[in-house]
Amino acid sequence: MSAAQSPPAHAPVAVIGVLGAGTMGSGIAQLAARAGARTLLYDPVVEALERGLQRARKGLDIEAQKGRIEEQRAQEAKSALQGVDELAALAPCELVIEAAPERLEIKHALLAELCAVVAPDCVIATNTSSIPVSAVAAGASCPERVVGMHFFNPAPLMRLVEVIAGLRSEERALAIAEATGRAMGKSVIRAADGPGFLVNRCNRPFGLEALRLLAEQLSDIATIDRIVRQGGGFPMGPFELSDLVGVDTGLDVARSFYELSFGEPRWRPSPIAARYVAAGLHGRKSGQGYFTYAPGVEHRPEDPDPLTPERPEVGGGMLSILGESVLAAELRSAARNAGYKVTDGNERTPEELPALIVDCATSGEAMEHHSGPRLLALTRGSLASLDPAGSSVGFHALPPFDRCALVECTRGPESSPTVVARTERLFRALGKHVVWVGDAPGLVLGRIVCQLVNEAAFALGEGVGTAKDIDTGMVLGLNHPRGPLEWADMIGLDHVLAVIEALQREYGEERYRPAPALRRNVLAGRLGAHRGAGFFDYRSGPSEVVRTGASEPPPERGA
Repeated sequence: MSAAQSPPAHAPVAVIGVLGAGTMGSGIAQLAARAGARTLLYDPVVEALERGLQRARKGLDIEAQKGRIEEQRAQEAKSALQGVDELAALAPCELVIEAAPERLEIKHALLAELCAVVAPDCVIATNTSSIPVSAVAAGASCPERVVGMHFFNPAPLMRLVEVIAGLRSEERALAIAEATGRAMGKSVIRAADGPGFLVNRCNRPFGLEALRLLAEQLSDIATIDRIVRQGGGFPMGPFELSDLVGVDTGLDVARSFYELSFGEPRWRPSPIAARYVAAGLHGRKSGQGYFTYAPGVEHRPEDPDPLTPERPEVGGGMLSILGESVLAAELRSAARNAGYKVTDGNERTPEELPALIVDCATSGEAMEHHSGPRLLALTRGSLASLDPAGSSVGFHALPPFDRCALVECTRGPESSPTVVARTERLFRALGKHVVWVGDAPGLVLGRIVCQLVNEAAFALGEGVGTAKDIDTGMVLGLNHPRGPLEWADMIGLDHVLAVIEALQREYGEERYRPAPALRRNVLAGRLGAHRGAGFFDYRSGPSEVVRTGASEPPPERGA
């Protein structure tokens, strides 16, 4: 059965073992006890076991204090939680969740011993985030009963768990894992086995494309992070997130992806990250990474107020906004609301010359038939490729336009100062900050988000997960503002494909090859919500996808 199919429902188990009492293991034990299961927490190190028990019990007390659970339920859960110092004590368990260190030889040794202890129908779940479940299961005498249950850190707070099917996992084992996750109050998604499973795989471009942008000097670290936050609505930028996870941890994960994929170009590690790690700049834990962390000093440069940029008087100028894209339609609406006269460029004899021709076309036709001061949406190419040695200015923004606080712009050596000034005036009038960056298709945010969509489309096409599970996972597991596939439907799949194809054309790299699922949807006319169907179908009502992430970013993101 593929990850897109759901296993039969199963009742939650009554006795759960947790193998490993570290931060993740103790958090999982807290969840298991809170769900009403008798919970046995094991760790071979007595001191670690005691710390894990204390951490789980304290976590239950905090949940009661904050009103997340009733006081009586917290006390019952603490009574159900028991520490054991021998693996044999896990014999009564119907499910054992392994949360040992991420070393295959350790997991193999534990599973070999565990299979000899537990009942023949006991399910064993590994919480690994980086080792294929099939590889972990190879160390067990009962690989059919081994599945993945990937919790996100901190486990008691994050609302997601991935259930991963190894090559030999039985449906009964997967059903028990899913039922257990739901009993713990989690949203459960299914994923096929492979590098990063579903969520961490689909998030690869978030950090890797940001590092590529930095390597090309399209912008600096602080500005890239600001664009991602204010332009895209992400709670953290990729460099701040990397510092939180650990630059060294992120590099290890990148190397693992690249090795497990036998050199997939999309997942090639960045030399910049390698240099930072070699220099001992590992992020927050070392006091310095991409940012510096000193006591009493704010590492993140203060953003301008994203809600109230200065709005000059518009004065009733005219704009000609070309193209049939979602972005063109949203810009027309925003400009009219700001007081501009707006045409779509089809008027044979306009009553006045436009202050700007804003070209949002997805082909080169608009540019050939209109002349005047031009602002180009860099969807189908860079400014240098679309207007070589010309006077135009480039920009890029992603729908929904009303939700972004800034717009990225770029200029070439011959860009007209008049067009530069009118561009800044336009976007300030629309209530947006303007950030100037280097030239490339999609600029900063467009490249990152379109690559996120492309990776998600690869995962969808390869059967790693369903569209709904991909989007749910990215929102609940990583706090993305919306799922990449729904976002693509809002942007327009033709817009996303144009950016990816332009990147491949200009760089000539397999890294930027479009996912077949993305291209096929475009060829089939499934261009997104505005056309009734894209990755989701909107003809019978809104898509049923999760749109709001958790309130705080998880430490494990991207790992």
